[in-house]
Amino acid sequence: MTVLHAIADTLQLAGIMGWNILWGLNLGFLFSAIVDVAVSKNEMGRLLPNASIRSIATATGLGAASSSCSYAAVAMGRSIFRKGGDFTAAMVFQFAATNLVIELGVLLAIIIGWQFTAAEFVGGPLMIAILVLLFRRFLRPGMVTTARAQAEKGLGGSMEGHSQMATAAKSGPVWQRISSKDGITAISHYFVMNWQMLWKDIVGGLLIAGALGALVPHGFWSSLFLSGHGFLSVVWSVLVGPIVAILSFVCSIGNVPLALILWNGGIGFGGVIAFLFADLIIIPILNIYRRYYGAKMTGFMLGMFYLAMVVAAFIIDRIFEALKLIPARGIATITLSLSFNYTAVLNVVFVVLALVLVVRFMATGGPAMIRMMNAPADDGHEMHHH
Repeated sequence: MTVLHAIADTLQLAGIMGWNILWGLNLGFLFSAIVDVAVSKNEMGRLLPNASIRSIATATGLGAASSSCSYAAVAMGRSIFRKGGDFTAAMVFQFAATNLVIELGVLLAIIIGWQFTAAEFVGGPLMIAILVLLFRRFLRPGMVTTARAQAEKGLGGSMEGHSQMATAAKSGPVWQRISSKDGITAISHYFVMNWQMLWKDIVGGLLIAGALGALVPHGFWSSLFLSGHGFLSVVWSVLVGPIVAILSFVCSIGNVPLALILWNGGIGFGGVIAFLFADLIIIPILNIYRRYYGAKMTGFMLGMFYLAMVVAAFIIDRIFEALKLIPARGIATITLSLSFNYTAVLNVVFVVLALVLVVRFMATGGPAMIRMMNAPADDGHEMHHH
């Protein structure tokens, strides 16, 4: 197989996957933009004062509503913490913002099947519950104090501007916020920002998935995942799933095409779920945690997050197995032909809608705002008061 062949196959597979998820992405980003405009996310410190059940439930709800890429979620998590929010609640927010979001659910259903969407939405809260219990047991107040001192330094991560905009104040009843002239403008801004923030991850995810699908022989995966070894495969899959994610560097939504490749390659059902959960411990994000909270807390977070993911994914695997909800393999092969079907129709509809929003964005000072947001900024203007 020549290099050119390999590149062509990779691009073809990536392109077809991209075509299949295009409308889903646009739907997800539009929905997320509407929610961003409708749900006020300021006063986080007041809403998330501690790690009580109520506070954790609020953090989960706010996170799920503020769907974003892992980088923005992590930046928002830190601003909640800096604004006086509880550390555990801030971490829960960030988990919910990457794992319990509508666009991830939509894409999973389109690409691999609704069972994975169901597992993600049942497994997400389960993982959050396990994480909260682990933090209760092992997180020491001194570690939080040290982490807060580090967070106060305000060292830059990635997508800081987005987290600042996302925590801006909003007023008026929800319907009015969404349907007013300003509301529609705001929706167009969030929509374009979602694309701007995630396109690299999506393209990266598609290219990595395309390359792995085109170039890695099936036998490699099945031996890596010990497929066909019954219970051992189940355990091994959930242990190794997050490690594959850590090394693949792709953010939440970009992971979905890759999940399909792993699933067809023989990883267990729980392994796919563990893999999807692990977008908050990929190497670039661990590096951001180190800047945000210091090395010691980063090591602690990595250990606790990994444990919570693995245990939650294992439990989900067992539940879905018992309920006979684990789909058969190989059904989710991507149709390698571009025909005029519902995907094509939906793509056309959503591309037109996207263009309308982009035009609105361009006409209302969007590009200038994006330039301003991408300039390295400290978290709000709080630095001047210290």
